[in-house]
Amino acid sequence: MTTLTRREALLGAAAMAAAATGASPARAATAPAFHRVQVGALEVFVVNDGSVTRPDATRGFVTNVPTEQVAGAMQSAGLQGTALESPYNVTILRTPRGLVMFDAGTGGLSGPNTGTGPANMRAAGLDPAQVTLIVHTHFHGDHINGLTTNEGVANFPNAQIMVPEREWSFWNDAGEESRATEFRRPGFALVRRRFAPYQGRVTTYGPGAQVAPGVTAVTTPGHSPGHTSLLIADGNAQLLVLGDAVHAPQLFLPNPDWVPIFDMDANQAVETRRRLLDRLATDRIPVVGYHFPMPATGRVERAGTGYRLVAGA
Repeated sequence: MTTLTRREALLGAAAMAAAATGASPARAATAPAFHRVQVGALEVFVVNDGSVTRPDATRGFVTNVPTEQVAGAMQSAGLQGTALESPYNVTILRTPRGLVMFDAGTGGLSGPNTGTGPANMRAAGLDPAQVTLIVHTHFHGDHINGLTTNEGVANFPNAQIMVPEREWSFWNDAGEESRATEFRRPGFALVRRRFAPYQGRVTTYGPGAQVAPGVTAVTTPGHSPGHTSLLIADGNAQLLVLGDAVHAPQLFLPNPDWVPIFDMDANQAVETRRRLLDRLATDRIPVVGYHFPMPATGRVERAGTGYRLVAGA
């Protein structure tokens, strides 16, 4: 039996009241709690796990262009001022054998308006206790903190875990940890802590692997060493779970050569992003973005020297 925290209980009650409109219980006026997508016969949900607001995205967020260019891009995208909201969205596939979750969410540790995922799952009719598989795109904290409570108890005790083999080897390498910058080094301990309760239930997967029925790994490194996107497909119907291969779509779709501070290998990330966006635009594959504004889905189209998102899928 799953025990609710007081926070989850309060959010769950609000979720029931908001379910008819799809509004988020934490931010009812601004974001839907979930979005349902049909991929052939497969039922997919995008569940919002809250958001944070970067007060001034023109400074320090994009590392390789001047402040003025970022400000101009934000204005062109219709954003007011310099603030940029960054949502967190977890994709969930419903299967006859249980729920397959792509990344585990923030665990409420990314900010006061995060951690709404479990309540929003229930609003969508999804029971976190029925998660039988969690497939990770990569190991940054906002994608793995939801695996456990702060006390180290597994939030998904019935789940097996699948992780990109390159991501697993990197973050568990003592040599890499010793060479890491002060900014990156805490991530190694975090990985050990969050995966510890799942010992014996973690399996690695490689590029092109079928991680679940209808789900194939698409290697997209650069944001992190083993970053991997996941392609959900049934017949000709497809949906690519991007992870963080593309961050804020308002900035990095029109400008795929721009580098967010979170990309660990800037050159590789840009190369991956350009190759991926070209494929998505050419093949018209719908996408879901972890940091895209809800409903967080859409198609990528070419626009000038870059791309744009046509929302909805």
